Amino acid sequence: MGVLVVRGLTLPGSIEGLQFYLAPNFKALLKPEVWLQAYSQIFFSLSLGFGVLIAYASYLPSKSDINNNAFITSLADCGISFFAGFAVFSTLGYLAQATGKSVEEVVASGPGLAFVTYPTIISLLPWGASLFGILFFLMLITLGIDSAFSLVEAVVASGMDKWKLSRKRTVSIVCGLSFLLGIVFTTQGGLFWLDIVDYFMNNFGLVLVGLSECLILGYIFSAKRIRDYTNPISEIKIGKWWDFFVKVVTPLILITLIVMTLIERVKLPYSGYPRWAEVLGGWLIAALLPLLAYLLMRSRGRRKR
Repeated sequence: MGVLVVRGLTLPGSIEGLQFYLAPNFKALLKPEVWLQAYSQIFFSLSLGFGVLIAYASYLPSKSDINNNAFITSLADCGISFFAGFAVFSTLGYLAQATGKSVEEVVASGPGLAFVTYPTIISLLPWGASLFGILFFLMLITLGIDSAFSLVEAVVASGMDKWKLSRKRTVSIVCGLSFLLGIVFTTQGGLFWLDIVDYFMNNFGLVLVGLSECLILGYIFSAKRIRDYTNPISEIKIGKWWDFFVKVVTPLILITLIVMTLIERVKLPYSGYPRWAEVLGGWLIAALLPLLAYLLMRSRGRRKR
């Protein structure tokens, strides 16, 4: 990433890209969708709502410094994301100059940025295109692999605990099902299905899970109880403000954003896709996942009885 940042900053047009990246647009703060996407992005980036952090935390010693780990992880993650923006937008500025377009016109996100826009930029580099192409995709591979480790481990760890299966069998089941479900994303329309599923899972799925966790941990389990446990074993102490944010501020913001986005989605389909595709790839999956989780919990409860 450091090499790509340095290379990007030396390209002609990089200043225009950085101005677009760093110049604040306060009007955007009035758009609910911007806030919802920001929440869903930080949930995705920190793996909140996936069960990943819960699974990893279960492997730590009981007296691990929880608060420090949480602050260091969050700040490091956001810092690296901000740093990566210099690599992305400096090269987007170069692409804008090379194609005679504005930076706003060449901005892309998600798979489009990683597999279309950025490779295009690399191919246009005046020298070292092959080298920087190798570095870029090597970085993507390593990022993808370690993300896959954590996502698979969260499901595997919970499956092993719940059904007392061996690790080998659980991994085989999880990876086998994931492989079959992922085949649709390798078709010619795979990127479109990925866009729909990604949007609904991030903007609704993860946000709803986060909202549920705030309400359950805040009111049922008790936020104060969590704080009373973590503070004595951590250097950084959290105060009553944390309880207020978990129980009131974050739930109110998430509920408001979800309702406003739902209204918007009822009025217009996401990104101009046909309604049937939005229902099949978005709403149906969003409804089936909680139902599947409920059925799995019931099946476990019956076996116990």
